[in-house]
Amino acid sequence: MLHRRHFLSAGIAGTAALTLSSGWTQGAPSLGAPTLPAPGFRKTQVGDIEVIALNDGVLRRPLGEEFVRNAPIEQVQALLARQQLPTSHVDIPFTPVLVVSQGGKYLIDTGFADNGPPTTGRLLGHLAAAGFQPGDIDHVILSHYHGDHINGLRNKAGQWVFPKARVHVPAPEHAYWMSDEKMDAAPPAAQASFDNVRRVIGSLPADRLAIFEPGATLGPGITSQAAFGHTPGMSIFQVSSRGQSYLYLADVTNVPALFARAPDWAVAFDMDAEMARQTRRRILAQAAQGQMLVGGFHFPFPAFGRIAPVDQGYAFTPLA
Repeated sequence: MLHRRHFLSAGIAGTAALTLSSGWTQGAPSLGAPTLPAPGFRKTQVGDIEVIALNDGVLRRPLGEEFVRNAPIEQVQALLARQQLPTSHVDIPFTPVLVVSQGGKYLIDTGFADNGPPTTGRLLGHLAAAGFQPGDIDHVILSHYHGDHINGLRNKAGQWVFPKARVHVPAPEHAYWMSDEKMDAAPPAAQASFDNVRRVIGSLPADRLAIFEPGATLGPGITSQAAFGHTPGMSIFQVSSRGQSYLYLADVTNVPALFARAPDWAVAFDMDAEMARQTRRRILAQAAQGQMLVGGFHFPFPAFGRIAPVDQGYAFTPLA
């Protein structure tokens, strides 16, 4: 078992790959290109509230020893093989969620806009296909400050993508990434992540930034919940209406075929591996016991489905 400090250092360094497009690699050409969902949006109803998955794209990356930090690559490949999945690479989708209710239109996480690799940046096209424009978005809710979740707020030209939206951010997450002390103490490889947060969030006008404590209600039927570990202040969100619920898991588990099936494994991007493990165990158990509709930012499209216990972990079954 690796020391927690090693995981923290490795995890924070790994966040540099989640900031700007230069941090991503598309993978070797021999791996081929990922299949992008078509159509790239999916609507579902939670009581009186409409929830829409909006795929921003998919990244194919080689599966190396660094991706799962506390399991041998042979075990990782074996788990994928048992699920009839490729063992040479992983496909990582990016899927924000739009919540439409009488209280307004709430976009949860943003994807890359035009700041990401070639197979990303699809969100606005899929938003239009679903019947909405960027100016329709009243609120943006951010689960955490990794680049693939926040960079879609601004395009390369520096313009705000959602011009009238108020941006809601978790207080502990904001405090961490905006701390000069934390930035100065971070390894050099992580400086880009702090710089990126300041580029995207630091320039947000004060009247458009709403800082919330985990547990707060963010809109009619939308509540937040602490999910620390992947980052210091990550939050997840539950949408409830008329006795029905949907739980947006953000990055509680990255690739569910790995980190839901083996919840004790740590993805390279978990900043505090032990806390992330405890959070993952707790929230996956909560979702399974409640038989809730769930989704995650990196879940296979349509990123709506159910969690059920299997072996020592959980399996995610997407909606048909």
